[in-house]
Amino acid sequence: MIEDRLPPSLLAALAAHGNSRAFRAQTILLNEGDSGGSLYIVLEGRLRAYASSPEGRDVVLSEHGPGEYVGELSLDGTPRSASVKTLEATTCCVVQAAQLPAFLAQHPEFALHLTQKLTRMVRRLTEQVKSLALQDVYGRMVRLLMELSDPVGEERVVREKLTQQDIADRVGSSREMVNRVMKELTTGGYVAVRDGRHVILRKLPAAR
Repeated sequence: MIEDRLPPSLLAALAAHGNSRAFRAQTILLNEGDSGGSLYIVLEGRLRAYASSPEGRDVVLSEHGPGEYVGELSLDGTPRSASVKTLEATTCCVVQAAQLPAFLAQHPEFALHLTQKLTRMVRRLTEQVKSLALQDVYGRMVRLLMELSDPVGEERVVREKLTQQDIADRVGSSREMVNRVMKELTTGGYVAVRDGRHVILRKLPAAR
């Protein structure tokens, strides 16, 4: 999210307290349940935070690009609450928790940024829980497509190239169910795929 990006001056100041590290695509940086106290600031590339079930099924919690950071929830010494992996070749600045008290003393604006980010995270996750509890798969897919798309003329274009498995992971469903719903939307003339991106051609039905 744009709001979660660190301002350039604050990013540079915080990065000076850490070490730059490069990671290959699909590298797991953090494992849910592990101990740790490092903050990962994305300099280049993209990260995905997700939770896994005992059966190995993943649910996407969030994605993070340049200027954003992950790992803040374990800075109090508690275990990692989610896993994080790279989606592409990514460079991060890794800041150890021990470096943060001095940084906060010098840059109290970071505490404000962190508080605002955590507030947005709680609201976003609350909406996800409500969606999982109160909406069916179709309703969750509609919500996702609307959230990730921008208006272009009379259409809406999804900003990311999403596979059906990507959508399934984000809405907490199976790829087969997503395929079924997407086929209905495509056949009905509501959604098309252009250059790998989903395009909403007209207003999606409120319910199937």
